[in-house]
Amino acid sequence: MSDSVTDRLSPEERRTGMSLAAIFGLRMLGLFLVLPVFAVFAQGLPGGDDLTLVGLALGAYGLTQACLQIAWGSASDRWGRKPVIVAGLILFAIGSAVAALAPNIHWIIAGRVLQGAGAISAAVTALAADLTREQHRTKVMAMIGSSIGLVFAGSLVAAPILYAAIGMSGIFWLTGALALAAIVVLLKVVPAAPPPVAGPPVPLTTVLLEPQLARLNFGVFALHLTQTAMWVLVPSALIQHGGLPVAEHWKVYLPAVLLSFVVMVPAVIAAEKKGWMKPVFQGAIALLLLVQAGFHFAGQSLWALALWLTLFFVAFNILEATQPSLISRIAPPQAKGKALGLYNTLQAVGLFVGGAAGGLLAQHLGSGAVFAACGLLALVWLALARSLRVPRRGQPIPGRH
Repeated sequence: MSDSVTDRLSPEERRTGMSLAAIFGLRMLGLFLVLPVFAVFAQGLPGGDDLTLVGLALGAYGLTQACLQIAWGSASDRWGRKPVIVAGLILFAIGSAVAALAPNIHWIIAGRVLQGAGAISAAVTALAADLTREQHRTKVMAMIGSSIGLVFAGSLVAAPILYAAIGMSGIFWLTGALALAAIVVLLKVVPAAPPPVAGPPVPLTTVLLEPQLARLNFGVFALHLTQTAMWVLVPSALIQHGGLPVAEHWKVYLPAVLLSFVVMVPAVIAAEKKGWMKPVFQGAIALLLLVQAGFHFAGQSLWALALWLTLFFVAFNILEATQPSLISRIAPPQAKGKALGLYNTLQAVGLFVGGAAGGLLAQHLGSGAVFAACGLLALVWLALARSLRVPRRGQPIPGRH
């Protein structure tokens, strides 16, 4: 009986997971709402006819995230998780206001840079680790990771509708309001954080060079690079090949999103409960590779675009749910915050590089070059994932001391 009780999340752990997932979701929704419509909106902006600048505007958020993620995580170790998270969300809201008032593409880039400066992902995931028992940390991390996939999918459905109703400026104002709402959730719903646990420090180089963590860090970089690079092209492809105006893109996104979750949910359950984490993980990477090939060779009709988008959502959501869970299980206990900070840094680098490189490749070599580059990246990731060792619950990786 006692084993049954300890195998369940406590009410406080459940509240922690749900509220921190909501904070992550509110913040990421504000970012993701921009992706499906910005490339179309930018065409009417001064400087928006340069796809390199459009890609930079999409990915600039990731640049400052990459530079400041570890610093904000370290600040949360020193001054507490909640004050740092509040400061980051306020900075994000300020950046949203700058972008909303921007008269040209350059000011939007400046606003996106400020949004990214509120780099609180590591602090949020470290707070989740503070507030959960070891045996439940994986569940809570997976809950938070899943929220990214959920809001990404939801944003692709909502963004065209919101764009038609309130315009791009309205979307940026909404992103700022969502950040302020996240502060309310943090202060009113999330349990109080315990003081940091003292322990021998683990050098950043140790976390950086740990082979299993390095595979996952490369993976989150590749996934978010691909995600951002694709959305330099997907909205225009739906207009050109699908004949759909922006306001009707939800007719593709909504069925694709719903179908993807029909596949994703049982896949994640099987990975966790049946010990199929590695085959499910590798299968999602292989599916990501197939999607890039599909867009490259067979993405010139509405039905083809809908198919590849559905399969992309399946792969993306599985990988977003499983990778943070694996990080939390593989990282040394006394360096989970540092490992998560590094993981989120590589995620942000991927966002920046994906936007900038996607725009650059599309501008000079065409859309095929974007999908070919993303496919090559997925192929390298799949090769690295073959040697990933997934520990059993509560056990270290073989060979780790």
